[in-house]
This record gives sequence, structure tokens and C-alpha cells, in this order.
Amino acid sequence: MNACANALRLLEQEVLGIRARLDAQLPYALQMPMVPAANISDEAMSAIERHMQAARHQLRRRIGRFLGALRAARPEPAAVARAQRRYAMLKLYFHAALTHFEIFAEVLTQRSQHGTGVWLAGLDVAARDGLLQPGVAIDLPQVICYVERGHGGAIRRARTRLPGGGANPVAVIRMPRERMVGTGLAASLFHEVGHQAAALLDLANAYRRAAAGDGQQGLRLVSGGAGAMPAARLAARPAATAPPQVWRAWERWISEIVADLWAVSRVGITATCGLMSVVSLPRAFVLRINLDDPHPAPWIRVKLSVAMGRALYPHPQWDALEQVWERLYPRWQMSAGQRRAFAQLDQSIPAFVARLLALRAPRLGGRTLGQALRLPGRDPANLLRLWRLVRSRPHQYLADTPTLAFAVLGQARYSGLLAPDVELRTISALLQRWALAGYLPWSAGSAQLSEALNQRRQPLRMPVAAYA
Repeated sequence: MNACANALRLLEQEVLGIRARLDAQLPYALQMPMVPAANISDEAMSAIERHMQAARHQLRRRIGRFLGALRAARPEPAAVARAQRRYAMLKLYFHAALTHFEIFAEVLTQRSQHGTGVWLAGLDVAARDGLLQPGVAIDLPQVICYVERGHGGAIRRARTRLPGGGANPVAVIRMPRERMVGTGLAASLFHEVGHQAAALLDLANAYRRAAAGDGQQGLRLVSGGAGAMPAARLAARPAATAPPQVWRAWERWISEIVADLWAVSRVGITATCGLMSVVSLPRAFVLRINLDDPHPAPWIRVKLSVAMGRALYPHPQWDALEQVWERLYPRWQMSAGQRRAFAQLDQSIPAFVARLLALRAPRLGGRTLGQALRLPGRDPANLLRLWRLVRSRPHQYLADTPTLAFAVLGQARYSGLLAPDVELRTISALLQRWALAGYLPWSAGSAQLSEALNQRRQPLRMPVAAYA
């Protein structure tokens, strides 16, 4: 056998091996051991299986066409070179299919872990609730969650391109393990949910279009990487009027800002307190302004979250929390340039928040962003009133609306009415109820589910209130 014929034979064997590996891929439903309550929703599983089946079908067709061409090829050098090029591309498609499989397999495998799987299923339900926007008809994607080591969360949004091609059939939210304690997880969860919601409602792009239409050149990003922005450059103009660099920074950060706004609208001060926990880092990181990073500088990001909460749900608590943040990272620790830069950003916050909340995105049905996101009953006074009503059995009485549950618990904890250990037990019970409600004929807040879970009434240890 000459070298060309031998090369074609080896390529054929390699491709047949790829096909055999592809045929060995079984549906996830036949591979993933988990209790039913820990599983992802039937709709999410169906969407993933349809996506994977379509990807396998397309790859099998590519393999079939390749084998047909290979077997018809003459054993000559030019044919071998063409076959090798096609084989190399075929391998890339195969690796993409494996990548897609591993993305979802990583999520589903965690559902078999005792305790963790049920918590994740509960987070799926909470995330779905966080996507709901009253008065707006949108086609909500399915959401699935998983945990991973690391500091921050992330989302692979639904309908975005997957590695190697194809649209993601579901939203996949990665939660850091260190956030799986107390209401702090709500801040990370609903921030990532906010990214998906902002994409569905086209909020960030709507802001950019509105900013460009205002005729302020400083609102438009210039091309070219700016890197870490020198503080002196940002503070080059008088503080009376915000310079273009300030507006450019807000626009550069708008995607993360809108996600923070969404989280605050859902769970109030819970989101801001959780954000403070996430960005409590060494001073060098907290005070660094970088336009290459889509996240606002942590110091000003917390100040902005406070301002958005104050605008949506006015209450003296926001001023108190802002003073706490100023004490944690006092301005006297900043360099002179940093003080000037952050002062100009800080002074522009009221105008920026007013502009953002006045935005009329086309998909909000004529309402401003502030009108749409200001949810009824989420103001601090009402959340505290609800806490007083439900504190005997919060795991039952708050179970029907996950975002409201996190808002009430977070408000109670901030106000000094809920001890952290009780908060953790309550959230654990809520996650269990949300996970199980889909598999039993009762709502998450029903007495029957309490009986099924043996969640008897337990006296809560009430700390002394710090804030009224």
C-alpha cells in the first residue's frame, strides 16, 4: 500500500472513531443520578436535549459527507492534503460538540450532590422569579444554576453563541461557593439574572442610544483601549460640571450597572449589602478605575448601588449605609488624584441615576425604567412590616415569591432583626421548598408542604433591633 492510500485509510479510521464516540453519547436523562427535586425543570432539560440532538445530527451529517468524499478520493497527494484539511475542520466541530456537552454536564452532575443539588434546584426557581417583570410580555428562557470555587458569579445568557457555534438553549448561572450563605447569595444571583433581563429588554443598548441622541459627545465611547484611566485625567475638569470622561466611564460600565439596578429593584438593600461583601477587597483593588473592565470601580459601584436604592425605595437607611461604606474605605486613604477622580464620579451620580431611571426603553411599554422596576411593596418600611407578620414561620409564609422572600430576609438582617444563623436555616428551608414544590401538588407556601417536609414551627432567636 502506497503512502497516499495509507494516509486516506488512517483518516477514515480517525473519523470512524469520532463517529463511534459521538454515538456513545446518551441523553442526559439516562446518565445523571439525582433525586427528582434536585433536577432542572422539564422545560430546561428538553431544551438542552433538543440542542444536543441537533448538534449531534449535524455532526453526523458532516461525518457522512466526509466519509463519502474520502472513499471516492484517488490515492494521490493532492487528495490527501484536501482530506487532511477537511478532517482538521471536522475535529474542531467534534470538539465544539464535546464542549457543549461538558457545559451542561458540569451543571447537571452537581445535582447529585447531597444537599447541594436541592439548593441549586431552589435557586433555579428563584432565578426564574427574578426574571419576571410586571407589565412586560417577554419570552422568558429557562434558567439553571451551578456552583464553582472563586470570588464572583457569572452567566452564560440564553440565546447567545456557544463556543464553536450554536445558540445557548438555557441561561446558565454560575454561583461562587462562598456566596452560598445567607441572603448574600441573592445579591449575586439577581445581579446575574439582571444581565439576562437586560438583554431580553435591550436596556443597555437603549441607554447608549438615548445617550448618543442627547448630543453629548462625552457620552460616546471612543475606539481604542484606554487601559487603566489615570485619576488625574478623570479629574482634569472643574467639579461643577461632569467632564466627558465621567460620562464615558458610566457608559462603559452600563451593562454591569443595569444588572446592579435590577438586583436592587428585586431585593432592595439585600443587593447592596451583598455587593459590599463581594467587593470588600484590599484597598488597591477597590480604588482602581479601569475602563477596560466592564465593572465600575468597586468604591464608586457601591455608592451607585446605594443611590439607585435610594431613588427606587427612598428611606434614611440608604444614607446610613453610605456612611458605613465611607468608613470602611475612607477617602483619606486615597491619593490626591483618586480623591479628585472619585469626587467627580460621586458628584455625577445623582444626574446619572436620574438619567438612567428616566430611560424609556422600547420594550417597557412606554414606562420609564424607574417606573417599571419600582416594584410595589419592596420599600423598606413595608418589608419590615412583612417581617413582623411572617417571622414566626418565614420559610412558609414567604415561600410563594422568592424575590420578596430574599428582600424581606435581607431587610430584616440589615435592620438587626434576624440573626445570621437563623437567616441561613430559613433560606435553606426556602430553597428546599422551592425545589420540591414542582414535584408535589402543593404550592411552595402551603401548609401541606410544611407537613411533608416536617418543617415544624420553631422559635426564632430575635436579636435586638439596630434600625427601625
